[in-house]
Amino acid sequence: MSLSYSMWPVVLTTYNLPPWICMKAEYLILSLLIPGPQSPSKDIDVFLRPLIDELKELWVHGLDTRDAAYENGVFRMRAALLWTVNDFPARSSLSGWSGQGYRACPTCNEDTPSMRVIRKTAYFGHRRFLATNHHWRSNLQFDGRTERKRPPRRFSTTDILEQLRRVKTGIPGKHPNYGGVKRKRGDDELNWRKKSIFYELPYWATIELKHNLDVMHIEKNVCDSLLGTLLADPHKSKDTDNARRDLAKLGIRHELHLFEDGNKLMKPAADYTFSEANRRKFCRFIRSVKFPDGFASNMSKKVAQNDSRLLGLKSHDCHVIMQRLLPVGCRSLVTKNIWSTIVELCTFFKQLCASTVNVSDMVEAQKQLVLILCKLERIFPPAFFDIMIHLVLHLPEEAILGGPVHMRWMYPFERYLKRLKDYVRNAAKPEGSIAEGYTRFNRPDRNDDGMHPTRQLSVFESQCKPLGKQSYVELDNNDRDKAEFYILNNSPELEPYLNEHKQELHVRLREGCLNINEVHRTEFAGWFFEKIYAMHRMQAPEVTTELLSLSSKTNMVVSSYPACIVNGVRFVTHDRDVRLRTQNSGVSVPGTGQEMFYGQLQQILEFSYLNGFSVVLFRCKWFKCDSKHMVTENNITSIDINGEAYKDDQFILASQAKQVFYVADPSRGPNWCVVQHVKHRSIWDITDDGLSDIDLLQHNSSSNFTSFVDLGNLQEINLLRRDQDVIPIVQPVTNASRPVTDDSSFLNDADEIELSDKEDESVEEYADEETDAENDIDTEEDDDDRSYHASDSD
Repeated sequence: MSLSYSMWPVVLTTYNLPPWICMKAEYLILSLLIPGPQSPSKDIDVFLRPLIDELKELWVHGLDTRDAAYENGVFRMRAALLWTVNDFPARSSLSGWSGQGYRACPTCNEDTPSMRVIRKTAYFGHRRFLATNHHWRSNLQFDGRTERKRPPRRFSTTDILEQLRRVKTGIPGKHPNYGGVKRKRGDDELNWRKKSIFYELPYWATIELKHNLDVMHIEKNVCDSLLGTLLADPHKSKDTDNARRDLAKLGIRHELHLFEDGNKLMKPAADYTFSEANRRKFCRFIRSVKFPDGFASNMSKKVAQNDSRLLGLKSHDCHVIMQRLLPVGCRSLVTKNIWSTIVELCTFFKQLCASTVNVSDMVEAQKQLVLILCKLERIFPPAFFDIMIHLVLHLPEEAILGGPVHMRWMYPFERYLKRLKDYVRNAAKPEGSIAEGYTRFNRPDRNDDGMHPTRQLSVFESQCKPLGKQSYVELDNNDRDKAEFYILNNSPELEPYLNEHKQELHVRLREGCLNINEVHRTEFAGWFFEKIYAMHRMQAPEVTTELLSLSSKTNMVVSSYPACIVNGVRFVTHDRDVRLRTQNSGVSVPGTGQEMFYGQLQQILEFSYLNGFSVVLFRCKWFKCDSKHMVTENNITSIDINGEAYKDDQFILASQAKQVFYVADPSRGPNWCVVQHVKHRSIWDITDDGLSDIDLLQHNSSSNFTSFVDLGNLQEINLLRRDQDVIPIVQPVTNASRPVTDDSSFLNDADEIELSDKEDESVEEYADEETDAENDIDTEEDDDDRSYHASDSD
């Protein structure tokens, strides 16, 4: 259907459900379908009225609900709206606070740091968030001035209610009573356009986190700004001619100012952009990356044919590039000051998107983000800082209030909206098609390995769903003995037998005469077989069918597969993997301490026992993980894949393998790769341990990324790139310093009150525009994931 058709589904999810099913499409509720073709914008409250009435009834009176766990059990269920999840323009429509103009930030409110640059508003000036005695406040290299403003105030729910009392209640839209145009807001109304209908809910005014800042769209816009500027993309770069004129008007970074050369206007090459050769290197690096199945799209299709820029990046592509590829790919292509700042920003997004968010990590990240944004202000021009760059500063605070972002971002809802779009068969009536297809059966996941029977011995639960043609391999006695001992040694139920055999060896062998562990490895299988069969003849009750089968030898012929699915993860042997566009052969296992072992999957072997039992083992090539062959720097682990270790210990259980993938490390050489761990969104590690008193909001891992900001020496930063002095601008000019527009004066939040009446009117019109182009917010949905909700708002 037409891309200009805008339809808004209103989707509810039940947060009482376990987190691993809470965001699945099967459990999302399509409560409303606001029809198109135009966006409802700030008049969305009219369409939300039925939902608000039902939510009020659910809170005040409740609803009799039957409990399936009890016979004839009925209880009174009450429900509350926790928060809303939406992109930034839709947030303006729902909350009533305009996301444009000098006060665009809903958290900073009227204290939003902003300034007017040529043809746009820049959200620049994050030094005011620093301590009052910080030496960066007096550094003139940021914007040519010292920073004396105090940090923005913290607005409580009471303060917000007081602001909303000053908002005049008007007729929605361009009503004839206002002369057929939109009503002009008063100064005391700030950026409020209305009081949201959600305030009719009795509890809504007391909720601190009402509308989530969407991490998905913020991360995408930050990534687009970084990539566009680094690659000097003519369509997305923030390093425009007007951005250089901004530097001249501020009187900073003189080496980057435009200048005349005859009748041409020359533009010095900045150090924060790649040279032409480095652009090709970076694009070829992106083209060479191979991801595990279902992890990301094929990045080679996103690179232009001339290896000059990236095209058609979707939201998830930007997510992967920011957290996986950008820190690795640009390491040797820009100076250390610029690279370290980009890595610090990417590390923050890794922390934020972890499945577990530690409160202390987010408190520390909040402090370090201020330093990171200040470093970015020292590197990039003010035009780089649109509202999305500024909103990054408030993400840790929302993570503390709301928990991990995977319960609060748009990814699951965008996937769900893509499913609704697929229901459309009649383009003239898309709403009816969606309503009819809403009840369709949902197909199983791509990597669903089905249900495996529960076993008494955990080693027999090391199963997989085989893929590809089955072949048969005959192992030699040495490999077969190693595999069988590994199976026995990794069966926790056999630990008493393992200890008993070791004690017998200590009594039988003199200390130091022979290697007891080696004797234990070679003799345990035979000893265990004789002991179990002796107990079986005595009809010992502890000898079960599974234990008797495990004590027997495996079949001489072993089944082998080229690929398999284990616990929802697809693994492929390396020989087959090299012929594919995906990479599913990387494996890792934890050691006895904190160390990790990395390798490549060579064979998938299924060992058969008596009575139909079997065990699946992975045979792997393990890399050397010592300090000479593995280096960790700035949370980036590089490993030399040329060396091989543990040739006598190659087997692991299929259930023990964790998937990783390897990305070439251009800065270290052809045999070095960066290890990337994989966290599949549909897989949750659930333990039986009770929650401790640690300040964890969910479970596991923001502390895995050490966040450290290198302050460096900002005085020594020179942003002129030496490999190419100037870039000629196509249009000839006669005066490089002439203003390109009448709107070229620089204004900040403190100067706003000094505007003339004419300028003030233009600012109000700017704040009421229905497009976000002024703020350079990229809110267009992906072509494949386009949803039927507004891509812009008032």
